Amino acid sequence: MTFFERDVPYYAAHRDLDSLSDAELVLYADWTLVAPRARRRLAQSDAAVITSYCPDAAAAAELMFDAPESLVRAYYDLDTPVTLARLEAGEPVSYLPAASLEDFDLVLSYTGGAALEALRQRLRARRVAPLYGHVDPDVHRPVPAVDRFRADLSYLGTYAADRQRRLGELFLEPARCRPAQRFVLGGASYPQDFPWCANIWFVRHISPPEHAAFYSSSRLTLNVTRAEMAAMGHCPSGRLFEAAACGTPLLTDEWEGLDQFFAPGREILTARSCSDAVRALDLEDAQLARIARAARERVLAEHSSERRGHDLVAALEAATRPAPAADGGYVEPCGA
Repeated sequence: MTFFERDVPYYAAHRDLDSLSDAELVLYADWTLVAPRARRRLAQSDAAVITSYCPDAAAAAELMFDAPESLVRAYYDLDTPVTLARLEAGEPVSYLPAASLEDFDLVLSYTGGAALEALRQRLRARRVAPLYGHVDPDVHRPVPAVDRFRADLSYLGTYAADRQRRLGELFLEPARCRPAQRFVLGGASYPQDFPWCANIWFVRHISPPEHAAFYSSSRLTLNVTRAEMAAMGHCPSGRLFEAAACGTPLLTDEWEGLDQFFAPGREILTARSCSDAVRALDLEDAQLARIARAARERVLAEHSSERRGHDLVAALEAATRPAPAADGGYVEPCGA
């Protein structure tokens, strides 16, 4: 396997790895300088994948479609609801390698449900499949708590305006209601006028190697889904799987398809309002521990990185065969 990634300043400052033990990572500054190398690798490969937000998607697609016919050509949209919303608004989507995706053998989506049909209808994808987030249990596992991360309720996520209302209802308001409890928020890009209160502790950047300690230090952790993702549903954040693998009880906003990944009330808690979040905080430790154990078992069985790797290989292999007419090129959900 070879990964090509443009070396941009933000990721360079927060890079979680610089090399891979069983694959090649190519960091480049200028696509034209690395294109000949990419062309050689494509000629030797069985499959190639272009992802959303790839800044050189169009140029990479040109190389991909010039490669031998035996190559499986795939596109992986990790931001499908955002992509579709921009198209509907008439906005340019620079990371789409073409006006449609019909020339790809396989289109993968981080979001399932209605997003898959929308990819077929709006972008004429011939064969679609969800490829959801996943977790490496060797990296995300229960570890000793760290004092600076200790929280009755934690939240880990970059600031996003379309999450702000839900974050206010499910995190900020409960913090004001429970001044004696400790709330910890980790993430980047929060504005200076963010409505903090005295019992919220802020950690500006939490690197991926620190995620396990962050979650393991939380009595309960919150997930808030971006509005466009929640509206389409079937959009499990990789953070959900990370926290569950760390044995941390989960509280989340609701969205269609959640029950495909966790059983509400048994493996995960849901909240629509501040009062729902406060009730979750009031649960006994033993009840929260039971929910956390059930979620961890589910994630290790169905959403590990190893399981998702097998799902990806199966989807790529299926793409070498004609799509069945009955399902219109739909592939069963990976890991569901």
